[in-house]
Amino acid sequence: MIRLDTPVQFLKGVGPRRAEAFARIGVDTVEDLLYHTPHRYLDATNVTPITHAVVGLDVTLVGRVVSKDVIPTRRGLRIFRAILRDDSGVIECAWPGQAFLDRVIEPGQLLLVTGPVKHYHGRQIVPREQVVLEEAGETDDAGGGGRGGDGGGERPRQGMVLPVYPATEGLSHRQIRRVIAENLDAILDCIEDVLPESVRDAAGVLPLKDALRAVHCPSVPALPGAEGGCEEGRRRLAFDELFDLHLVVARARHLAKNAERGATFENKRELTSALKEALPFTLTAGQKKAIREITADMTSSSRMHRLLMGDVGAGKTVVGLFAMLLAMENGYQAVLMAPTELLAEQHGRTLTDLLAPLGIVPDLLLGRLSAGEKSAVRARIASGESAIVVGTHAVIQETTEFRRLGLVVIDEQHRFGVEQRAALIEKGRAPDVLLLSATPIPRTLALTLYGDLDISALKDKPRGRLPVKTAVRTSRDRARVYQFLREQCAAGRQAYMVYPVIDESEQLDLKAAVKMAGELEKTLAPATVGLVHGRMKPEERDTVMRRFRDGEIQVLVATTVIEVGIDVPNATIMLIEHPERFGLAQLHQLRGRVGRGPEESHCILLADARTAWERLRRFARTTDGFKIAELDLQERGMGELAGARQSGGIALRWVDFGKDGDLIRIAQRAARELLERDPSLSHAQHTPIRHRIERRHVRGVELFRVG
Repeated sequence: MIRLDTPVQFLKGVGPRRAEAFARIGVDTVEDLLYHTPHRYLDATNVTPITHAVVGLDVTLVGRVVSKDVIPTRRGLRIFRAILRDDSGVIECAWPGQAFLDRVIEPGQLLLVTGPVKHYHGRQIVPREQVVLEEAGETDDAGGGGRGGDGGGERPRQGMVLPVYPATEGLSHRQIRRVIAENLDAILDCIEDVLPESVRDAAGVLPLKDALRAVHCPSVPALPGAEGGCEEGRRRLAFDELFDLHLVVARARHLAKNAERGATFENKRELTSALKEALPFTLTAGQKKAIREITADMTSSSRMHRLLMGDVGAGKTVVGLFAMLLAMENGYQAVLMAPTELLAEQHGRTLTDLLAPLGIVPDLLLGRLSAGEKSAVRARIASGESAIVVGTHAVIQETTEFRRLGLVVIDEQHRFGVEQRAALIEKGRAPDVLLLSATPIPRTLALTLYGDLDISALKDKPRGRLPVKTAVRTSRDRARVYQFLREQCAAGRQAYMVYPVIDESEQLDLKAAVKMAGELEKTLAPATVGLVHGRMKPEERDTVMRRFRDGEIQVLVATTVIEVGIDVPNATIMLIEHPERFGLAQLHQLRGRVGRGPEESHCILLADARTAWERLRRFARTTDGFKIAELDLQERGMGELAGARQSGGIALRWVDFGKDGDLIRIAQRAARELLERDPSLSHAQHTPIRHRIERRHVRGVELFRVG
C-alpha cells in the first residue's frame, strides 16, 4: 500500500533509474508527484483534419512529420519549417525565428500543433504550441515498449485535454503523464482534505481530491467556471496556498509586533524639525503622510515593521532620513543598507548634502574601502560616535558591531536575501525596521506578499520634475532615432540603450548588448560608448557605471542590470530594444533611470512585433507606476513581482493574481478567524493544517519576522 511519503520509485512505471530523473525536478515522494502539476494544457477536444484547416481559422492539428528544413530570409531571420501529414492531407508548419526546433522535431514524429492558418504560397499554420505525441517508430498500444521507454504513442481522442508537465533530460512530459495516469487513483486514496468544510464552502472551491483529479485529468479545457475543468482545480490549489500563506503571515505579524521591545522613541521634534526647515524643497503630500505613519509606528508600544513603496524619484530616501533622525535624537543609531556600492555611494552623497546644515556627517561603510578605512569606520560605529551609517553588505559582516542600533532601513529590499536582512536586523536589540522598494505593487499583491508589514505608498512625484516622454518606434525609424541620439550627445546629454540579451543566440532572433555595443561605437561616433551586463564582475560593472555617472561615457549599452541603478541627472534618453520581451513594470523601472534632471527626457521603445504595439502604447500613455503595475498584473499574472520573495519566503505556484482577488480576501479572513480561535494551531482538529504549513514553509514564521 502506498502512502504520500512513499518514495516515487515504488510507483508503477518508475523504478530506480527513472526515480533519479524525477529527483532532478524535485519529485522524490508520491506527494511530490501529485503536486507536480502541468504547466500548460493542449486542447485536443476538437482536432481538425488537415484537409479542413481553412485560412483564417485557429485550429488544432495532429499529423506525422514528413520532412523539415530551415529557411533563411533576406532580413537574416531563420524560419524552421516542417510538413505534417494525416489521413486527409498535408500542411506546412512555420516557426519564424525558432531554428533551434530543427534539433527537436524529427521526421516520423506524431506532432500536435495549435495556431492560426495563414496563406503563404499555400496553406500554412504558424503554431503557438506544439507537442510531440509519439516518437518515430513508437507503437500505438498502451503496453508497447516504444522508443525511449515511453510505453507507446498517445493519439488524442475527441474530448481530450493534454496536460504538459515540467520535464527534464531523460524524463519527457509524456513519460510523466503516463506515470501519473497509471497511479493517480491509488494516490488520491491517500489524500486527506485538511481544509475545514466551512472555509471551503465560503471560498467556493472543490474538495481536494476532485481538484487534483481536475488538474491532472481535466475533462474540459481550462475555461473559468467550467465544471471539472483544470481551472477549477487550480483555484482550489491556489486557495490552499493563500490560506497557508496568510496563516503564516498573520502569525508572523503577531510575533513581530509583540516581540521584545528594544528601542523606545519619543517624538522630540529636534533634528526632524531642523531637517524640515533646512530642506531645499517642499515635501509632497505623500511624503508628509508617510513620515506621520512612520513616526506613529516608532513612538508606539509595538515594534515598527513597515514597507515604503514608491516610484523611482518619489523621495523615499528623504522619508527614510526623517526616521533615522528620530532614532538619532533619541540616542540610537540608524543604518541604511543598499544592494550595490554605487547606490550606497549615492545615498551617502544625498544624506551628506541634506544633513550638512545640521552639522551631521554620515559614515559610509563599503567593501572597496581599504582595511584601515573600514577598521576606522567600524570603530566609530562600535563606540556609537557614528549615529547615521550607510553601507552595503559590509554592514552585516561579523566584524561590524553597533553600540545601540535602533533603526534599520533597507533599500531595494527585494535585492537582498531574507538571511541577509535578518543578519543586519540582528545587529541590534529588536530594532525598528523600514523597508524601501521602488517597485510599485498593486494592493491585492502587496497584501499577499507583504501581509506581515504595514505599508506606506508614495504616489506623487516631487514638484518640478518633468514627465518622461515615451514613444513607440519600429526598425524603419532606426536611422532617425540614432540621429536624435547623436544630436542629444552633441548637446552634452547622455543615453542608456537597453537590450534583452547579452549575446546573440540561434534560438532567439534578438539584438544583443555585446554585439550592439561594438556597432554603436561606429554608428554614434564621436559619442563614447560603454557596456555593462550581468556576467561582468561587480567591480568592473561599477567602474563603467561610475564613468557614465561622471560623464566620461555618453552612451551606456546595458542589459537590465541598470534597472536598479544610480542617479544620473544628465541622462535624458532611455532606448529599449525589443521592449515586447519585458514586462510593463520592468519597462517602467527602466524608464525611471531618466527624467531625473531639469532637461526634457525621452523613453524610446524600438519594437517590431506588431502584436505588442497596443500593449506598448498603453504603457506610453501613463507614467503612474501603480497603474502600470495593475496592467502588468492583468497581463502577466504575478510574474516577477512575486519573485521579490527571496529564499525562505513563499513560493506561489498556483495563484494567479489577475484572477484570484476574491480568493485572497477570503483566505485572509479565514486565516485571521482561525488564528483568533487557535493562535498556535495547537488544537487537535488544526494539527493537520499546522503540519502542512511546516512542510510547505520551512522556518516560515521566523523568516517572515525579518521581512
